[in-house]
Amino acid sequence: MTTTARKAGPRAQGATIWLTGLPSAGKTTIARLLGARLKAEGHRVEVLDGDEIRRFLSAGLGFSRADRNTNVQRIGLVSEVLARNGVLSVVPVIAPYADSREAVRRRHEASRTPYLEVHVATPVEVCSERDVKGLYARQAAGQLSGLTGVDDPYEPPEDPCLVLPTQLQTPQESAAAVYAVLAERGLV
Repeated sequence: MTTTARKAGPRAQGATIWLTGLPSAGKTTIARLLGARLKAEGHRVEVLDGDEIRRFLSAGLGFSRADRNTNVQRIGLVSEVLARNGVLSVVPVIAPYADSREAVRRRHEASRTPYLEVHVATPVEVCSERDVKGLYARQAAGQLSGLTGVDDPYEPPEDPCLVLPTQLQTPQESAAAVYAVLAERGLV
């Protein structure tokens, strides 16, 4: 052993933490809180916000089932590559269809990259009250159609590693619950 051995730091184990749920469920808030905590601990972290991805990586895609699937697969690929290379990739994305999320899970399994699916299980009535982006109000006024969970389907995960009832807990408590799962699995 040499005298220049480095001090042990956080493991460079990557993973994808996929937060799925309705619009205004709290996915991005939870992701940012979790990301900040992980960064403060010295982990390599990226938050792949669904809205940012839509503007840049998936610009030009609409909201048909095929376009939504393409968007989810693009995000899934980026996240898997990051996670495979030691980054904790936190993904707050609606991803309304179970088959799209399952394809992302399979991609991770094929590369032996940890994938955690978290259901941000906020009831649509609560999401509608929060209405962070005004989507529910626009849909109610007839200015928007295809709103996930209202007039377009949302298929909740059948077997997520964690369910967050955000109407019953603070965003900080939700982020702490996700962190606890990461710790339990040896990823932090």
